[in-house]
Amino acid sequence: MARMLDRFAPLALLLFVLPLFAPLFVSDSYTLHFIWKILFWAALASAWNLAGGYAGQFSLGHAAFFGIGAYTSVLLYLKLGISPWLGMFVGGILAVGFALLIGALTLRLRGAFFALATIAFAEVLRIAVVNLRDLTGGAEGLSVPFAPGLANMMFSGRAGSVVLMAALLLVIALVTFAVERSRLGYALAALKEDEEAAEALGVDTIRAKLISIALSAFVSALGGTAYAFYILLIEPSTVLSIGMSVEMALMAIIGGMGTVLGPAIGAILIVPLSEYLRAEFAGTFQGLYLLVYGAILILMVMFMPNGLMSVVRDPRGTMRRLKRRRRPARGRNGDA
Repeated sequence: MARMLDRFAPLALLLFVLPLFAPLFVSDSYTLHFIWKILFWAALASAWNLAGGYAGQFSLGHAAFFGIGAYTSVLLYLKLGISPWLGMFVGGILAVGFALLIGALTLRLRGAFFALATIAFAEVLRIAVVNLRDLTGGAEGLSVPFAPGLANMMFSGRAGSVVLMAALLLVIALVTFAVERSRLGYALAALKEDEEAAEALGVDTIRAKLISIALSAFVSALGGTAYAFYILLIEPSTVLSIGMSVEMALMAIIGGMGTVLGPAIGAILIVPLSEYLRAEFAGTFQGLYLLVYGAILILMVMFMPNGLMSVVRDPRGTMRRLKRRRRPARGRNGDA
């Protein structure tokens, strides 16, 4: 274990600590926004990974927790003048309550059935937000007046927002690391491999699942607040969309589910690719990036089911496995 930590320490430092100091070396506004976007998606993918990667609860409704955090903090700020630094924790607590409700009703479900149930809950929440126009602004959403100040979680430049998002990503990474090395982490690993066997050995699988999805919901809601007070506009079609949930899952899957570093690696790959495709083909092939996402996901499932972290962990072994997959099977006489 100590050797493993030493081996990946430089990569962890690069992914989770150095971004805190990015504004010292980068001053261009667009570049800072690009860095913020990578950090944002890495944080969301890491939050999803706590439930989807470690507990095997493949949620496609995680945008619900993100949206609860965004709407709660914005409403408290606009209606009551409560600082988003406090509102983010209120949103996190509400997201945990919603997650425990979903968990109590659906955690007996598995695989595609659980994923479909999470989509249904997220859609119910989105429809409710759209129809509560007097409170939520309906389909038009809510806009936040720009009032720079640390108390308002708003900054005159993008550097402050980059540091904030980098700090959030670091916190989520530390939480994930602590969970992975804890008794809860071992319980999650056991139930992910074989839930019946884990229960037979005395693992309280329901409790472990509920804790994992509650942690995941809480940090996802914190991301919602950080997003809302950076973009200054929240709409149900964005913060509560299925597309956002899918992208969280996609980055964690591509990077490597059930690992601390995987979601960040996935974000580093997917975000630049998405930006390039949208910029180059927005006028001619709208939605092309979704097709590319699908193709990448299929290739990853076929050739690297453990994500890019499998290459980082064992590059030679990964290459050997890929060569074996490409080599046709032969019979005793050498016939294919």
